Amino acid sequence: MSLFRMPIQDLKGVGPKRARLFEKIGAPSVGALLRLYPRAYEDMTSPYPIREAPLNEPCAIQATLYRAPTETRVRGGMLLCKCRVTDGVSDLEITFFNNPYVKDRLVEGETYLFYGKLSANFLKREMLSPEFYPIESCPPIIPIYRQTQGLSSRMISNAVKHAFLLLPHDLRDPIPAPLRTQQHLCPLRNALEQIHFPSNMEELREARHRMIFEELLVLQLGLLRMKSRERERTSLCLTKDYTEEFYRLLPFTPTNAQKRAVQEAMADMTGGRPMNRLVQGDVGSGKTAVAAALCYNVVENGMQAALMAPTEILAHQHYETLSSILAPADIPIARLTGSLTASKKKKLAEQLQAGEIRLVIGTHALLSEGVTFQNLGLVVTDEQHRFGVAQRAALASKGNNPHLLVMSATPIPRTLALMIYGDLDLSVLDELPPGRQKIETYAIDSSKRTRAFHYMQKHIDQGLQCYIICPTIEEGDNDMAAVLQYADKLRTEWMPGTRIGILHGRMKAREKESVMEDFASGQLDILVSTTVVEVGVDVPNAVVMLIENAERYGLSQLHQLRGRVGRGTHRSTCILLSDAQNDEALTRLQVMCRTSNGFEIADEDLRLRGPGDFFGSRQHGLPDLKIADMAQDLETLKQAQEVARTILAQDFALEQPEHRGLRAEVNQLFQTLVGG
Repeated sequence: MSLFRMPIQDLKGVGPKRARLFEKIGAPSVGALLRLYPRAYEDMTSPYPIREAPLNEPCAIQATLYRAPTETRVRGGMLLCKCRVTDGVSDLEITFFNNPYVKDRLVEGETYLFYGKLSANFLKREMLSPEFYPIESCPPIIPIYRQTQGLSSRMISNAVKHAFLLLPHDLRDPIPAPLRTQQHLCPLRNALEQIHFPSNMEELREARHRMIFEELLVLQLGLLRMKSRERERTSLCLTKDYTEEFYRLLPFTPTNAQKRAVQEAMADMTGGRPMNRLVQGDVGSGKTAVAAALCYNVVENGMQAALMAPTEILAHQHYETLSSILAPADIPIARLTGSLTASKKKKLAEQLQAGEIRLVIGTHALLSEGVTFQNLGLVVTDEQHRFGVAQRAALASKGNNPHLLVMSATPIPRTLALMIYGDLDLSVLDELPPGRQKIETYAIDSSKRTRAFHYMQKHIDQGLQCYIICPTIEEGDNDMAAVLQYADKLRTEWMPGTRIGILHGRMKAREKESVMEDFASGQLDILVSTTVVEVGVDVPNAVVMLIENAERYGLSQLHQLRGRVGRGTHRSTCILLSDAQNDEALTRLQVMCRTSNGFEIADEDLRLRGPGDFFGSRQHGLPDLKIADMAQDLETLKQAQEVARTILAQDFALEQPEHRGLRAEVNQLFQTLVGG
C-alpha cells in the first residue's frame, strides 16, 4: 500500500486528535508527512564559546549547568525559570517562559548544547527560551518544521522517525538510475533520510538538490504534457501571410520586438496546429498593434476574430484603436458589451453567425449562449490575469479549435513565465515604441505632501489630470490613506475647487465605468482610487500619479500603477509617498526611482518578495511546490525543463516501466489538473 494512502492517524503516536493538526500543516497521510520538508535547520556541529557567540543571531553554545533552575511567578501568572551555565571561561544566564518541565530536564553539573539568540548588556549575556539537548545525545543537525498550535517541531520530527520505519528498504525511486547518474543525484531513500535528519551540511545540500530537481522535473513533465495535449490539429490554418500589407496601414513603424512577436504567431497559425501564445510586454510596449496584425491576417484569410477585454471601457478603447488602424482595409468591426440593448445584441449575434462581422471586440458578453460565429479563427484576450483558463476555453469553444492569443501587461521573468503559463508559448515585447515618455519617479514622505498637491494643482491649472491611489476604501484601525476620507479632505481642505472622482472595488461595474468615462473625457481633475485602476483605460491627459502608503505595494504593482500616466505627449510624474523606514520598503522605492524597465522590476520584485507574494493568491493555478523556490532554483529549473523535454520526446505518455514512477508523481502533484 502506498504511504500516501495511509492516513496520518494510523501512524504510531498520532491518533485522531493530533491527526487534525497534521492535516492543518499539509500532512494528511504518512507519505505526505515524509514530503513535509523542514523549513530550517539548527546546526549543532560547531558550537561557539559564550564570549565569541554572535549577538541576536541563532547559534549553538556548549555549556555546563552550574546553577540549577529556579522558578518564580510574575504578574499575570507567567512562570519564569532562570538558570546559569558556563563554558569554563564565561557565564550565560538563561530564562525560560511558561515551561514547567525545564527544572526536571536540566541537571546541575551536566553539559548541554543550547540553541537560540544571545543578547548582551554591560553586565551579562543572556539567552531566552533556547532549545537544549544533552551533549551525548544531541543530533548534529536538528530539523525545524512548520508548526501549528499544539504541534511542535519536536513532535513532527518524532512522527517522521516513526514514518521512516514504514518505508520499504527497496523503496522505488521515480527517477531512473541512468538519469540519477547523469544529473549527480542521490537515491530517493538517502535523500529523504538526509533531508529530515542530515549528518552534515554537505549531505543536506545533496539531499535538497535531489528533491528540488525531482519536484521541478515532475512539474515540467506535467506542464509540457498539458501544453502538448491541447495541440490537436486545426482546420483553421492560414494559407497566406498579409503582415506586410497590414504594416502599410500603420501610421508608425513597428518595433523589432513587435515584428518578431507577429512573426512567431504567424508561424503558429500557418503550421496546422492551433496557436496558444502569450504576448507579454511592458506597459506601452504595443501589444494592441500585434493583436491587430493577427486579426487582420485571420480576417483576410476568410475567418473571424474576437478580442475579449475585462471591462467595457477597455473594450471601447480597443474598438476605437482597431477601428482607426483598420479603417483603410474596410473590415466590418463591431463591439459587443453588456450595456447594449437586447435588440442590438440580437442583431449583432445574427451578423456574427452569418459571417457579416469579421472582427468583434467585447467583454464577457462574448461568452453568452446566444453568441455564435460562422468561422471563428482567432481569440484574443487582454490582460490575462482577469481571465481564467476556463473563460479562455469557453470563448475558444465557440470555434473549431481556433487560435488563441493572450496579452498580458504584467512583466514576469521569462523563465518563470515559461512555467506559469505552461499551456502557452511565449513572445516578449522587450522594447518600447520611439517617442514613449519616460515617467520621472520620486519618493517623498508625508512632510512633503502639501508640495506634491501644489505640483498637481499647477498641472490641473494647465488642463491636465492626476491620479491618487490609496490602499483602503474607508478609514479603519490603521493609519493608511482611505479613498472616501481622502477625497473629502481634497474637496474641503487640500484642493478645494478641483473636480474629484472616486473609484474602488465596492462600486458596481456600471458605476466604475461611468467614473472612468468621466475621467477619460476630462470632466474630472483628480481620480482618487484603490488599485482597481492598475489595469485600465488610456487617459493621455493624465500626467501625475501620487501613490499613498507606497510601501504597501509590491514593485510590479507600483510599476503597473505608474503605467497609468505617461500615455500622451506630456511629461509625466509618479510620486511615491511613504513614511516607512524599514530597509526592504526603502529598497523597493529606490528601485522604482532608478528604473522604468518592467522586466528589471519584475526580477527585483521576485528577488525581494519570493514567488508566493509575487504571484499573489496563486492566481495562476500552479500546483503547490513543497521544496523548490522558483526564484532561487532557476538553474535547476532550466536543467529540469531540458530533461523533461528529452523524456517526453521518447515517451510522451510516461508508459515505459522506468517512467511509471514519474507518471505517478505527476498525477500526485497535479491531481485534477492533469489526468493520468
